[in-house]
Parts: sequence; C-alpha cells; structure tokens
Amino acid sequence: MTQSHHPSADEIARAVEKAEAAGLALIRFLYVDHGGVIRGKSVSRARLGERMRAGIGLTVAMQAASMLDHFLPVPGMGTVGEVRLVPDPASLVVLPYAPGAGAMAADLVQLDGSPYGACPRTFLKQAIASLAADGLALVAAFEPEFTLGRRVQVDGELDRLEPIDSSVCFATTGFAAAHDYVIELVRALLAQGLDVEQYYPEYGHGQQELSIRHAPALQAADRQVWYRETARGVAWRQGLWATFAPKPIPDQAGNGAHVHLSLWELDADGTPGPRNALFDPQDALGLSDTAFHFIAGVLHHLPGLVALTCGSVNSYRRLQPQSWSSAFACFGMDNREAAVRIASPLWGDEEASTNLELKASDSTGNPYLALGAIIYAGLDGIRRKLDAGEPLGVDPATLSPGDLAKRGIQRLPESLGESLDALAADDLLMDALGTMRSTAYLAVKRSEVEAFAAQDVGFECFHHFMKF
Repeated sequence: MTQSHHPSADEIARAVEKAEAAGLALIRFLYVDHGGVIRGKSVSRARLGERMRAGIGLTVAMQAASMLDHFLPVPGMGTVGEVRLVPDPASLVVLPYAPGAGAMAADLVQLDGSPYGACPRTFLKQAIASLAADGLALVAAFEPEFTLGRRVQVDGELDRLEPIDSSVCFATTGFAAAHDYVIELVRALLAQGLDVEQYYPEYGHGQQELSIRHAPALQAADRQVWYRETARGVAWRQGLWATFAPKPIPDQAGNGAHVHLSLWELDADGTPGPRNALFDPQDALGLSDTAFHFIAGVLHHLPGLVALTCGSVNSYRRLQPQSWSSAFACFGMDNREAAVRIASPLWGDEEASTNLELKASDSTGNPYLALGAIIYAGLDGIRRKLDAGEPLGVDPATLSPGDLAKRGIQRLPESLGESLDALAADDLLMDALGTMRSTAYLAVKRSEVEAFAAQDVGFECFHHFMKF
C-alpha cells in the first residue's frame, strides 16, 4: 500500500521559513471531499511546524458529508473517531488573493500514521504507483471552464448568477468585459507557480476558459484545487462571482473541465522520462498500441467513470448530445463530441505534444478520485490489450441507433443516479476505490440525487454555483 507522506524535519523547516518570509498569518490545510467541495482547516504561522508534524484533527464524519452538508450514516464515519490533515510541504503556496494566507494540499491520515481508506489524494497516489509498476507515468492538465458574473438577490427567491457579459464565443467584447479580472487571475496563478498557456472568452455568457501547464498526475490534481480557489478568490475581491458549476445557468453553455493526458516511460529515478508512450510516428493518427489500449480501457469503464469525473446532479444537464460535451463513449481525431478526443499535436513538437483529452469531465468531480480512476481504467486497457475500435469522424448524435450499436458506441449515463449504478457495477473501479471509499462515495452522491430530485432547477443551480 502507498504510504502517507509525513513531512521530514528539513521539509518542515523550509515550509516555516517560506511562511515567515511571506509574512503569512494563517496557512490552510486543504482537501477535497466526496461531494467535490474543497474544505480545510488553517493553522497560525506560530504553530505551523508543530501541526505539520502532528497534523490537524478532523472528524471522520467529514468524508460522509454531501455538498449540502448532509451527513450520511456511513459505517465508521460517524461522531466517534478522527483522522489528521497532514500537509504536503511541496504543495505550499502563498495566496495572492488572500493576503496573509497560504495553503497546502493535505492527505487524510489515521492516528497511527497509516493512510486513511477514504483519502482521495492517497487514492491518486496508489493509482500512480500501479501505473509505475508498468513502467509508466501520467502527465495531465485539467482545462476548466467557468462562468464569471455577479450574485444577484431576488426578492422571495434564491440568489441567481448574472453573467458579466452576453458576448459571443471568442469575441473581443468578452475579452474587454473580463479584462481586469483575468489579468489579476493570471498574475495570481503565476505567483503560485501555475504557468498559464491560453485564455479566451468561451461560448456561454460570462464563460471563461484559461488553461494552465501540465504536470505529473499528483501535481496536476493539486493544481486543479489551486486553480478553482484562485479563480473564485480573485472574483470575490473584485465584487464578482466565479463558478465552475457545470450548468449554473440552465439556458447557457455548460462548464467542463476537460482532462488532457499523456503517458511517459519512467526514467531510472522514477520520474517521467523523455519518451511519450502514446506516440508512434508510423501510425496514421500518430498513436502507439499503448495509446489505443489506454483509450479502450477508458471507454470500457466510462459509464462508471463519469460518476467520478462528472460528479454532480448538475453535471448531467451539460452532458447532453450536440452540446460539445461528449455524451457518447467513443473517440476520434479532434472530434469534440467524442468522449476521448485525440488532440492534434503541435507542429515540430509532435511527440511531446501528443495527448488525449477526456471531455466527459467537469469541476464537480474530485480531481484526485477522477484522475486516479482514469489511470486505473486506462491501465486495465493496457494490461488486457483491449481494442478501442475505429476512431469516429462524425458527431455520434447524427448516427442511427443501429449504426451506434454496430460500432459499439454507448450513450453515456443521462443522470448522476445512472452513473452511480454503473460505478457500483464496475468491479475494477470499485476494487480500486476500496470498500470504505466506495461505500462513502456512493452514499454521499445518492443522497445528493435524492435531495435535488425533491427540489426545482433554481434550487439545484443555486447550490451548485455556490459550492463550485
């Protein structure tokens, strides 16, 4: 079993020195729960070294809490018992949008120092170790979209989100409307070591897309947490509201968080080496056999996998045919209605830029669970040499049911409830998650299905744009 990382004396000293140099008053120990909500506790700078060694206590009930703060009766996650939030010193960032504060990504660790069976970050570490056993490392980047607007009070109703603009896709009016916010966001991301690649106003009103540089899998998931925190923190300081909810406004384009993935052969030191295992210049699509097997594994497990990558009731308003969100389990070259898109490589840098994009993903999914499950699904395809079939060069929604069946293309689950049923029936993913984690996750998510089914769309959108 992958062990939890306990900071060494040198790591603690360096973190305390960095906190002192930055004048931090509070340092947040953050984690992502089964509801997909970023939570945590903070410690004063004076107590930072002590709490990095001992962790901060957390009731075990927190991993049985839904996004509505309903605590579910999950065995071992009640009022008795606690775990510790133990931070990863390498993840320490100074928060530009919260002067005087810093943050670290934390693992959930049992009191005896062993990994906690419901720690999402440990799950991803275990997946990384499984992949490394086959001589491979995953490099990834989340590519989130979010809606920028203002939270508006409405008499007698729940607050609604009013987009910052009504510009059309990629229009310069969208650049202008969000300019001050985006420049501050870029500077805040850069200050935390998150290299920005591209930015543009997207299809929906007030919708933004800003991509950051890829990283090894664990760091990529941490970066998704920092990205979400930063985008929202910068917005609040400007009197705005940023939300990553998949459908915060029902009649506008949805917000995805596509995951870009590449596989690299390990170097002797266990880090990603110079050879991209997805790349084969002799193939018509530039992909290796390993790449096609990985794709096949992801597609095979995708009905259950989306319960983790599209982790909310609101997700399935976005995951619809002909919505640029990929409602079918298929793959294709630059096919933006396929669940797995083979991205065109950059001219002159083909091997380094060869990557796969999983489009059936959004920011309500816990990034550690999502990325870990993607690894296990793809690795299953590699180990069993699964056949991905033929790439699809058309919108799958334009094919007849007979043509879809002939090609072996499934419609993805149409609700969170359906995806949870598919996850519960997926032996590989359930075994990878483990009994404690899978039991808690299914309980939390099924409670959300039930809670939102009893309410209207306004209630659903309000709680999702508030939490994500």
